[in-house]
This record gives sequence, C-alpha cells and structure tokens, in this order.
Amino acid sequence: MKFIKGGVCAAQGFLANGVHCGIRKNRTKRDLALIYSTVPATAAAVYTTNLVKGAPLIVTKSHLENGIAQAVICNSGNANTCNANGIEIAQKMSDLVASALSINASDVVVASTGVIGQPLNIEPIANGIDELSKGLSNENGSLAAEAIMTTDVAQKEVAVEFTIGGKTCKMGGIAKGSGMIHPNMATMLVFITTDVSISKEMLNKALKGDIQSTFNMISIDGDTSTNDMVTVLANGQAGNATITSEGEDFNAFMKALNTINVALCKMIAGDGEGATKLLECSVDGAKTLDIAKTVAKSVICSSLTKAAMFGADANWGRVLCAIGYSGAQVDVNKIDVSFKSNKGEIDVCKNGSGVDFSEDKAKEILLEKEIVIAVNLNDGEFSSKAWGCDLTYDYVKINGDYRT
Repeated sequence: MKFIKGGVCAAQGFLANGVHCGIRKNRTKRDLALIYSTVPATAAAVYTTNLVKGAPLIVTKSHLENGIAQAVICNSGNANTCNANGIEIAQKMSDLVASALSINASDVVVASTGVIGQPLNIEPIANGIDELSKGLSNENGSLAAEAIMTTDVAQKEVAVEFTIGGKTCKMGGIAKGSGMIHPNMATMLVFITTDVSISKEMLNKALKGDIQSTFNMISIDGDTSTNDMVTVLANGQAGNATITSEGEDFNAFMKALNTINVALCKMIAGDGEGATKLLECSVDGAKTLDIAKTVAKSVICSSLTKAAMFGADANWGRVLCAIGYSGAQVDVNKIDVSFKSNKGEIDVCKNGSGVDFSEDKAKEILLEKEIVIAVNLNDGEFSSKAWGCDLTYDYVKINGDYRT
C-alpha cells in the first residue's frame, strides 16, 4: 500500500468540484462541493448520535436505504439544522444535483455544515449548480475539500493505492473539522471514495467496524455535532471480484480504509479550532479493549491536560487525574506515563508516582507540533489510541462570536 495524490478523485470513475455560490458572504471561500461517480456506487454511512440532527442527515439516511448512491453535494456556511423547512431544502439540493447530472435524486447524499438554526436559502445553490456540475473533473478533488471547510485552517484530503485479487485499487477521502468534535459514531463530515467492488453489506460492516477505533477516538472540545456523517462510495471500477464475505480481500479493504481514516483523524485533530498541536494518547497494557479506549479518550478530553500541552508544561498529574475519573477499572499503582515527540521521549511517572526528570528536556519535547502522551497500564495486552489537540486562547475567540 502506498499514499498517492488525488483525494476523492484518486479512484477510477470519480469526479469532483467546489465553487463559491453565495451561501458565505466571503467570495474568496468556496461554499458548495460536489462529488460524482460516473456509475452508481455501493454506499454506506454512519451518522451522529445527537438527538438533534441536521435535515441533510435525515434525507441522506432515507436515500441510502437501498445502499446505492452516485453523488454527494455538500454546502458550508450553514448547517441546515433546526429549520422548519430544512428537509424540503435538503431534498431540493438533491433534486438540483439529479437534474444537472441526469441521475436519480434518491442516489444523492446531501450534507451541510456551518451555523445551526439559520435558514438556508436554496437560491444560491440553484444558481451555482450549473457551474458546479460543469466543472466536475478528476483533478478538482482539492476544490471539493476546500468547499466543505468552515473554521478549518487546512484542507484535509488523502488517498492510497493497494491491491485486491491482483487488481490495482484506490481509495481517497476528504474531511472537515474543526470544532464541535466529540463523536459517538463518526465525526464532522467525511467523504470517502473507492473503485473497489464490494457488497453493501460488507461495505457497511467495514465502515461501522473501523470508526470504533478511528473517528470515535477523536475529541476537540467535547461537543457532539448535529451534522456528523461519514459516507463511503464504492463504484467497482477497479474490476476486482466483488467482496461479499470476510477473507483476504476484505482484510485488504479494511487495511486501506483504516489507513485513510487514521490519516484523516490526525488531520482533523491537528486542525482543531485554535489548535497549535496534535495530541495522541497511546494506551498500552490494558485488561480489555474497552478500558484502553476509555482511558485514551478521557486523557484526550481533559481540558486541563490540553491546556498543559499548549503551555508545554509536563504536568503529568493531569493525565493521571483524567484516568482516575474515566470510569475505567485500572490499578493506579501500576500506571506509567511518558511524553514523546520528534525531540525524544521522557518518563514522568512510574507505578503511579512521579519520577525525577529534566523540566528543560520535557519542555523541549512538548514544544513540538505533534505530541504523544504514552500511558502503560501494565495490566493486560490491549491497546488503543485517541487524538485531539491543545486548548488555546484562540478556541474561545473563535467560538465567542462564531455566529455573529
């Protein structure tokens, strides 16, 4: 397996585009994205567990009941959530795509991201759909990645090439963060495309299985969004024998999917609102997988730990504190903690107690852009990882006037 360029257009038979249609006042920011498969594709999706769900999720869930999709339309700048006519607007978005591409409206995935509770005007989308569809190209994946951004600082796209049954296959994805991220299914908006041939049952199994150790292990700020969704479209253009059961081919597909998802997780976590650092909590030696996951995510969610990482302060007591209130059954007298980065690694806690260490060396390590908080529970064989970011002054600034 190797990383390649192309994002959601890396796989055969996928085109994309992104334009500014006028949803956002800033004309320098694209606000409407379209991804198109030249043939109908097998599709699977996972959605937020928040009881307040965006209208696009409701429409998309209905459209994907048959496991088939051919296009994805997504706007930024407005979440189309908590609006009386939200479902009507989301359906109109799919109708516009269907008309422009001569496909079935029920084969369109609809997504929106931005401010909640603000009515979404269909007129800019209707006016922009012609430019959007006519500009579809296998070279415009990055424009789609740009168009789904809200407070994101950087575009998030990745692609890989791999082999299944002797056939060269490709998979790519784009994502947007960057706040309201504490998912219980998937996260924010993620769109994945692949030319692998796979049944809808196995695609659904692959996606739901992988998000438990990837997107469900991210936290930026503890808020679960109303519009979180991850979708995968697989159009079969690679020509491999259709994957209909577990085995070598399914394992290869799962490896590719996990590679894409982990890469996007790190991009999302590292680009959290106001973030200056990507944090990874790596937990080893857990008695069960659930304990490993619980501990990793509790550390990543700790506001005090996140603030300490922002200040490059090796305050390991905050890590133990987060483990202690996580609810996981651990022996606190066995816990080891160390901090890692490109500048090296330093042990700060052994068997639940502090050890002598160089504060200067620790600060040097924690001043890096990517930090690993390594926890060993010394109580079993299970491991897990979670991703997040530091907590900075800018997070409050961004969210203090997000709507106005």
